[in-house]
Amino acid sequence: MSLTVSRPNINNKFRITPKALDIPVRLLLGPGPSNSNPDVVAAMNRQPIGHLDPAYLDLMDEVQAMMRYVWQTENPMTLPISGTGSAAMEATLANAVEPGDVVLVGINGYFGNRLVDMAGRYRADVRSISKPWGEVFSLEELRAAMEEHRPAILALVHAETSTGARQPLEGVGDLCKEYDCLLLIDTVTSMGAVPIFLDEWGVDMAYSCSQKGLSCPPGSSPFTMSERALQKMDKRQTKVANWYLDISLLRNYWGKGRTYHHTAPVNMTYAIREALRLVIEEGLENSWDRHQKTAEQLWDGLAEMGLGCHVPKEYRLPTLTTVKVPDGVDAKAVTSKMLADHNIEIGNGLGELGGKVWRIGLMGYNSQPENVDRVLAAMAKVMAEI
Repeated sequence: MSLTVSRPNINNKFRITPKALDIPVRLLLGPGPSNSNPDVVAAMNRQPIGHLDPAYLDLMDEVQAMMRYVWQTENPMTLPISGTGSAAMEATLANAVEPGDVVLVGINGYFGNRLVDMAGRYRADVRSISKPWGEVFSLEELRAAMEEHRPAILALVHAETSTGARQPLEGVGDLCKEYDCLLLIDTVTSMGAVPIFLDEWGVDMAYSCSQKGLSCPPGSSPFTMSERALQKMDKRQTKVANWYLDISLLRNYWGKGRTYHHTAPVNMTYAIREALRLVIEEGLENSWDRHQKTAEQLWDGLAEMGLGCHVPKEYRLPTLTTVKVPDGVDAKAVTSKMLADHNIEIGNGLGELGGKVWRIGLMGYNSQPENVDRVLAAMAKVMAEI
């Protein structure tokens, strides 16, 4: 006996007629993403294989090893989170924070505030110290805050994307060990392009993204935990509140067990593997030097145009420069005209710096002298016309 199942007729009011995909080719010199290296795009465009295929498992090992090198760490628990940098940011807090833990966050820009928000959602006892946006914390200021708050975790933004400031970290890890505290840092706008020494600095947790210094599309985000951080996680009295980002589960997929957890973004793994390979092929120190030289070319050119930078030079990121908007100039009008007339994206200010700065990114594949010449020439033309 067959069972006949009726179904309704297709309702054509939902029908659309999509056009063929047509994406403009832009020069992305904003706060991210950066343009992807063509080799990375080519790698990503290969056919996917299964996420438990032996060839894919070998690829996972390669990606982990390359991330450790670029971050200068021996942490076994180093892997790409399947998601954007914000997912990797949340993974650090989700795994390390238990309800009631004191988490001290240094706020000197937009992403310090995001760390506060995320930590609070995991029911941390969140404390903060603040500096004006674009300034950095001294070791003495951090010591005073540690003495006052006695946190379980200190969270700092190494490379603040909203301000273009680089937080010095020398000595901070030793300070955290002195106070029996874990050190968590944001390297979203520094990994692969700015000197980072996680082990030497005593960093316990760090996260980044794929689309900035690594010049890979967004969606596969580096994450690492030290043995100290893993020990804290393993002593938890409660489950990690985020199943998808629970490292106690993910390590069985990325570690020796290779136990299924979720369907990994296979093609994004191809992409980030190629992006990391290109950094290593160039040489990590060569990449750092290239970013610094290109940034200094930009800073000199801006000065010749009479434009100043928001962050003092000694704390300025080579990947992201915040340029002061002159009095009387409509910041958004300039960025709109840069895109419309010159096909160049630069960023507007974020949060407290909205309307006060432009953000020019020179990250990864885009950190080239010819791109500096292009953006300076376009800005000079637009400023003359606006």
